[in-house]
Amino acid sequence: MPPLSTSKQGVRQAAFRFRCIACGDLSDTASQDFRCAQCGDLLEITYPQWKDSSPDAAKLKSTWRNRRLSSDPVDLSGVWRFRELLPALESEAQVITLREGNTPLYELPQCARITGVPRLFAKHQGLNPTGSFKDAGMTVAATFARLAGFRWVACASTGNTSASMAAYAARGGLRSLVLVPEGKISWSKLSQALDYGAVTCQLRTDFDGCLRLLQELVLRAPVYQLNSINPFRLEGQKTLALELLGQLDWQPPDHIIVPGGNLGNSSAIGKALIEMRDLGLISRLPKLSVIQADGANALVRTLSEAGGKRLVSVQAETRATAIRIGNPASWKKAVHVLEATGGACEQVTEIEIAQAKAEIGAEGIGCEPASAVTLAGLKKLVKQGFVKPEESVVLVLTGSLLKDPDFTMEFHRGDLFKGAAGESASAALDPLRRPPIVLDATLDAVMRTLEQAGK
Repeated sequence: MPPLSTSKQGVRQAAFRFRCIACGDLSDTASQDFRCAQCGDLLEITYPQWKDSSPDAAKLKSTWRNRRLSSDPVDLSGVWRFRELLPALESEAQVITLREGNTPLYELPQCARITGVPRLFAKHQGLNPTGSFKDAGMTVAATFARLAGFRWVACASTGNTSASMAAYAARGGLRSLVLVPEGKISWSKLSQALDYGAVTCQLRTDFDGCLRLLQELVLRAPVYQLNSINPFRLEGQKTLALELLGQLDWQPPDHIIVPGGNLGNSSAIGKALIEMRDLGLISRLPKLSVIQADGANALVRTLSEAGGKRLVSVQAETRATAIRIGNPASWKKAVHVLEATGGACEQVTEIEIAQAKAEIGAEGIGCEPASAVTLAGLKKLVKQGFVKPEESVVLVLTGSLLKDPDFTMEFHRGDLFKGAAGESASAALDPLRRPPIVLDATLDAVMRTLEQAGK
C-alpha cells in the first residue's frame, strides 16, 4: 500500500488501494485498462485506514477553510485543497494544476419560480479552466499518469474530456492523443484540444466505438488512459461535492441533480457524499438524481427494463453532445449511488432540453445543452412529487455556454428543430427565442426596435 503522507497543517493524507466494484478484490496496483484482474469489472479507489482511524471531521473543515487564505499553488486548487480525501502524493510539487475547482454556487430565482421550488441553486462546473467539470478529475489523473512515468496520455471523448486532458497534458509536459467521433463533436470543444497540442483523431464511429478502440490501444502501447473509467479521475471529480457542501456550511441539500452521460460524474459525486457521511462531515445524504436525454437513455432503460442488473445499451442520439453516450462505462457505479442515496433517474426530450437551456440563460448564467437536462428533469421530478416545493435542490451544470455556441445560435434563430420530428412542437419555444435583428444603421431604426422590445 502507498505510504501515508502528511500535509503542512499536520493532517494525514490518505493511503489508497484499488477495489473491484463487483467482487471486492483489493490490489495495490491497477492494469492499464483499470479492470479487475479477478472478474474484469471496473475499479475504484478506497482508503482502508479510515475504518480504524478516520480523519477528524472538525479538523478537516478547519484545514480546508484555512487553505482558502493560502497562496500556495496546491491550495489555490479547488481540488487539491481537499487532498486529505485524495490519493496521497510524496510531494505537493508533483501536482499538475490549472487552479481548477473554486466554482460558484448560484441562486436561480427565475427558474425557482418556473419550477415552484424556491430554494434552487446551480453549481456551475462550466467555470473551470477549460470550461467543464472534467478539469476536477483531470488534475488528479494527469498527476498520477506523470508519476507513473508515462509520456503519453489518451482519451476517447465527445469533447469536454479531450479539451481538459489536452490542457493538463500540456501543463504537465505530457503528450496527448484524442479519439473523437467524426462529425459528432462541437467544433468549440475540438478547437481546444487542437490548441493545447493534442494529436487528434476523428474516427468514423460513435463515442462508444472510440472508447472500445482506446481500451485495446492501452493494452498494446505505453499510453495512459484518462477516461472516467480511470479511478483517479473520479477521485478528483468527487471534490465537487466537498466544495459544494463547504459552500452550504456543511448542511446537505435535499437533492442534487446531475446530467447522465458516461455516468462517471454522478458516480464520483455519490462516492463523495457517502464518504462525507461516513467520516462525519455531513449528517445525512442528499438524494442524488441522474437525468438523461431520451435519445441517450441507457441508464433509464437499465433501471426500468433490467432492474439495474444488466446494462441496456442504446444507439445514442441527442444534440446534447456531451451526454451522447449509449454504452456508459460507469453504469454499475451509478446504480449503486442511486440506491444508496434514494435518488431518481429520469429522461427528457430535445425540446425540454432546449427550453431549460434558454431558461437558465435568462438568469444570466449560460450552460451547454447537456447541463440543461438537470432543470428539465427537475420539472418532471416536481410533477411526480419526488421533489417537494419546500425542499432544497442543487443542479450541477457541467459545461460552459461557449462549449456549443452553434446549438444556442440555432435555437434563437429558430433553426434548431428544422426538419426534425419535433419541429411543430418547438413553436412553443418562440417566446424564449432572441434572434439577432438586422437594421439599417439609423437612430430611428434602433429607437423603434427599442420601443417594440419594451412593450
